[in-house]
Amino acid sequence: MKRKTNRRADAVLTEIVRNGVIAVTEEMKTNLMRTAYNMIVYEALDFTVGLYTAEGETISIGLGLPSFIRGMAETVKAKLAHFGKDTLEPGDILVTNDAYTTGSHLYHFTFSLPIFHSGKLTGFACCMAHWTDVGGVLGGVTTDIYSEGLQIPILKYQKAGVVNQDLVDIIRMNVRIPERAMGDLRAQITAVKTGERRFLELLDRYGRDEVLAAIGNIMDQSEAAARERTRTIPDGVYEAESFMDDDGVEIGKHVPIKVRVVKKADEMTIDLSQVAPQVRGFFNSGATTGYSCAQVAYKCLTSPTDYPINEGSFRPLKVILAPGTVVSAVKPAAMRWWMTFPMTVVDTVFKAMAQAIPDRSIAAHHADLLVCLINGVSPKDGRLYLAGIGPSGGGFGAKLTEDGMSATVCMNDGDTHNHPVEQMEAKYPMLFERHALREDSGGAGRYRGGLGTEQVVRARAPFNINIQVDRMHCPPWGLAGGRPGAGNQVALRIAGKEIDDLPNAKVLMKRLDRDDAITIRAGGGGGFGPPEERDPEAVAHDVRQGYVSPEIARDTYGVVLDPRTLAVDTAATARRRDGMKRK
Repeated sequence: MKRKTNRRADAVLTEIVRNGVIAVTEEMKTNLMRTAYNMIVYEALDFTVGLYTAEGETISIGLGLPSFIRGMAETVKAKLAHFGKDTLEPGDILVTNDAYTTGSHLYHFTFSLPIFHSGKLTGFACCMAHWTDVGGVLGGVTTDIYSEGLQIPILKYQKAGVVNQDLVDIIRMNVRIPERAMGDLRAQITAVKTGERRFLELLDRYGRDEVLAAIGNIMDQSEAAARERTRTIPDGVYEAESFMDDDGVEIGKHVPIKVRVVKKADEMTIDLSQVAPQVRGFFNSGATTGYSCAQVAYKCLTSPTDYPINEGSFRPLKVILAPGTVVSAVKPAAMRWWMTFPMTVVDTVFKAMAQAIPDRSIAAHHADLLVCLINGVSPKDGRLYLAGIGPSGGGFGAKLTEDGMSATVCMNDGDTHNHPVEQMEAKYPMLFERHALREDSGGAGRYRGGLGTEQVVRARAPFNINIQVDRMHCPPWGLAGGRPGAGNQVALRIAGKEIDDLPNAKVLMKRLDRDDAITIRAGGGGGFGPPEERDPEAVAHDVRQGYVSPEIARDTYGVVLDPRTLAVDTAATARRRDGMKRK
């Protein structure tokens, strides 16, 4: 029988397509990891892949960086606007790393492949991945985009199946280790071609109109779920503020973060127009990242487990931005360290919403990747190498009913991992003396904040370091009487002398000689609820595990332990907590 192509997809086909598009993006992700050349892609997983409609709406993104949700969609739409549907043809692959289009930095190359089915533009496969180098300066703080590396406008990397060799040659000439850059480029092409092939198989098997109808169903269902959950939030206006330590140029000058959330019926408006103006340092990000901040917060609050991540989930959300803020920067703002400030913007949205929905909110987290960039000349072969320590796991905030997670990568970077110690030591002249949980870093509370980590990395041969960590002076706050977690911290050991009194946690282009070391301490999460209400047995367990010191147990939690067995002294604990209440 001839298949009808104009019918709506039924519930069974909708679920098949739902799982099908997730499988497509997961295979794209796997093939990118298997073929990439740099550890930041195949180990740290600093990338995201996705499928998009012919209009650039998100169908599914592979589990990866939440902060790329909007950036990739807006990049696809920008490419559509630039070329127009009529000038796209099978075999085209579009590329850009423009920071103001992607919202991030020049290290993010984004390749998009238009998918044609029976001659019709039906969607896009897209891959955004972090390159280790795109030229520009290696160290210090940049203050405009022009010093940060090669800028590629929206171009066709490939036209009708023919690669633009001139573009490839330009890229090759502007990167320091071209064989690795070209390897990652080819890996990204593999990823988008995987997406094209598997999506076309889905279309061929079930029919173009049926699959697109099923995608429409999925988006409508995601929208309905988000609206239903939004309605459970009390109507009102909720505000909160925090700050960043500084922009790396004006040391000690705090950068204010202010958010305003308006909830009415089944819609939410997140107003980021009062976030600080763009700064001289390189901590700015583009408007698409401002939208991503709002989307990450909104999805966590309304539909965190609704998959695939798609456009429908965000239809009830309105975002207000003003041009020229740190999350909506305009040219020529420097963007190299774009990812740090947005994490605190999301934290601050949760802080605002704790007034309305404490059961769905979370205390602040360490909110930084804590990446230390390294460059040097390898003593093995005399060649330049570029590497990075991290991302380092820190503490997440506690919630109304549970402790925060420990040693977890910051929120906006989702599924990124740290570089394995064994690989780092094998490839580069460094030794990890210590990688451990950081005692007493979790904020005290009825529920304790997660613990940060401490890494001590010693140079086995001279190399240069650059580390740009924030939230040292704005530690992760607690909620409902919970205490703040420890802030992020950086220390050095130079010629045997410990230096831990740095004015901030930013160290620019510092040379470490043999046996010098850097210590990176990730902050802990904030606590939730008064510490003296924590179960004494839970406190005793934390002490036995080394999470909390006996002194903090006594002085902050009011729990007295037997010094030999570390068992709770019930009578002494009751007296101490009673005395704490009277103060």
